[in-house]
Amino acid sequence: MIDMPGFLGVQAVINMILSIVFITVSWWALQVFKFDLFIHHTQSTQAKILHLLFAVALGSLVARFFIEYIEWANWLKFLF
Repeated sequence: MIDMPGFLGVQAVINMILSIVFITVSWWALQVFKFDLFIHHTQSTQAKILHLLFAVALGSLVARFFIEYIEWANWLKFLF
């Protein structure tokens, strides 16, 4: 039998790490995006915060996909 509190704790740590990793990767990937086509003052604080918010939104979506995929893979054991 699985130790449920321990399993949930490990799963929480994995989810947190995946979220941080994919937010960081999204930040890195958005560095090549030309924000100056849409934003007049790209070096302003507002533009930098918008860049950060885009990275968090994109990273969270990608991390959520992988987290759900891991959950689905864990549920496969109940198929048999």
